[in-house]
Amino acid sequence: MNYFITGGAGFVGSNMADKLANNPENRITVYDNFSTGFEEFIKNLRAKENVKIIKGDLLDENKLNETIKGSEFVFHFAANADLRFGLNHPRKDLEQNTIATYNVLEAMRLNGIKNIAFSSTGSVYGEAKKIPTPEDCPFPVQTSLYASSKLAGEALISSYCEGFGFTGYIFRFVSILGERYTHGHVFDFYKQLIENSEKLYILGNGKQRKSYLYIKDCISAMLTVIQKAKDSVNIFNLGTDEYCEVNQSVKWICEYLGLNPKLIYSGGERGWVGDNPFIFLDCSKLKKLDWKAEFSIKQAVLKTVQFIENNKWIYEKR
Repeated sequence: MNYFITGGAGFVGSNMADKLANNPENRITVYDNFSTGFEEFIKNLRAKENVKIIKGDLLDENKLNETIKGSEFVFHFAANADLRFGLNHPRKDLEQNTIATYNVLEAMRLNGIKNIAFSSTGSVYGEAKKIPTPEDCPFPVQTSLYASSKLAGEALISSYCEGFGFTGYIFRFVSILGERYTHGHVFDFYKQLIENSEKLYILGNGKQRKSYLYIKDCISAMLTVIQKAKDSVNIFNLGTDEYCEVNQSVKWICEYLGLNPKLIYSGGERGWVGDNPFIFLDCSKLKKLDWKAEFSIKQAVLKTVQFIENNKWIYEKR
């Protein structure tokens, strides 16, 4: 299969590229503008004859249309994932998430490519009234520009599947942890602790309940769905059967580092506008495909800390 991976130098994209490139019969094109992706994440791919790496922006329609030629399957991971600070630059979500997704779909249409996998988010459920939240849960009012832009991307993909005979795989992720993770609560907490081991500032009250998924489980879940799901539009939650409080995650990190800092909370049940105090997805649809996570949330948190510990250069580049 000839694969085209947008955001292929990023966290999820580079891990997927590694997995697919292990099969020498696959051909992979990594397409990334390197605004948040890193050369270090794909350095091993440069030595592989079945991988082509292109520096390009999804808003550059001409380059995208030319580069995507010959591909058969698109993994669309490129996005602005800055949920917390989205209100500071509202146009970024529109351009990098919604318009970029439209550009990818149009490039596919013009080049006769029919298959797309899309990284959406569990945030599209807003503050859902049904917990755990299934894929067919009624959508509430959207609480973040990020989620709104992703939901718009989902709608575009569904419309292209209906109108142009595409097959779409839409994955609503919980937060992903693991190797090559470069933003989020573990990233922020570790940075604080190495700078000042006596104090740790926590947004909200620390009682926010979140679900997380280890990156290798995320990759295996996506590939399982692509192999087994047969609908024109396949929408799947990706997560585990557990969640943890932010305070639990803090405890695991501090225990691993051998620290006992004073915890200072900003207060309230939300860390920022759009922060959902309870995210827990119903993944029974995924489990019916005989998939299950191999790693617990605690294991995922600790593996993330270990990765950051061995790759502190990320803080300089972020």
